[in-house]
Amino acid sequence: MAHCVVPEADAILDQEFPVLDKGFIRLVDYLGGDERVVQSARVSYGAGTKGYREDRGLIDYLLRNQHTSPFEQVVLTFHVKLPIFVARQWIRHRTARLNEISGRYSVMQEEFYVPIPEDVALQSTDHKQGRAAEALDREIAQEIRTGMAAAQKRTYTDYTRLIEQGVARELARINLPLSLYTELYWQIDLHNLFHFLELRLSAHAQKEIRCYAAVLLEITKKVAPQSCMSFERYVLDGVSFSREEFAEIRRRLGVAQGTAVGASLQGKDVERFEAKLKG
Repeated sequence: MAHCVVPEADAILDQEFPVLDKGFIRLVDYLGGDERVVQSARVSYGAGTKGYREDRGLIDYLLRNQHTSPFEQVVLTFHVKLPIFVARQWIRHRTARLNEISGRYSVMQEEFYVPIPEDVALQSTDHKQGRAAEALDREIAQEIRTGMAAAQKRTYTDYTRLIEQGVARELARINLPLSLYTELYWQIDLHNLFHFLELRLSAHAQKEIRCYAAVLLEITKKVAPQSCMSFERYVLDGVSFSREEFAEIRRRLGVAQGTAVGASLQGKDVERFEAKLKG
């Protein structure tokens, strides 16, 4: 099995891709690409890498049928600069390896995230953990942003004062807000990266982490373009149906047999089913 080199990935190594107001993502290193996926999938019968069309068909087959282990052979390492509140959502994905800058050893920089006016909104009335789709009046939003920035400035001034007084860095940092930027190295295999992207590109994910996920996907396309294409086709833009939902589809198409299981769809189940059909 030869070493996999992907020229498109090599071309962007260590390049900063900006995210939000002060963040970025860099591809630090990678191991393998589409070629490694098909090599590892075919190793059981020793058939080596084949033509482009056959490789693409194999990758489609693997994604479509959830044969995930070949995608675990591809590993990507990223350097990410992001607000702490985004990082806390990020590390919920425990199938990666990471190392984060430490406020016990380093003096944290005065870099905070402030949302743009278009992203300042009230709490959603139908989404318990999200914001409303409509932004606030621009003047009100700007007042809120100004207040956020002023509070961040005061907190960082207090932090530096404690540092200057000789207070231990591990104590001086504890009042710093979640909007503070942190940095981490994050290494993950392609299968688990796809799972991360599936969740964090969802409309239900917070806007800020969706911004990072979108950039991650574009970078990953440089490493494994065919795998990413299959991921978008079968996972990201695909839809799965429950047994009852599938029975309802058969009933609507006139191919259901006997009593339609879909008749058991009620209330929220019906609403979710109709939402899936609408896309």
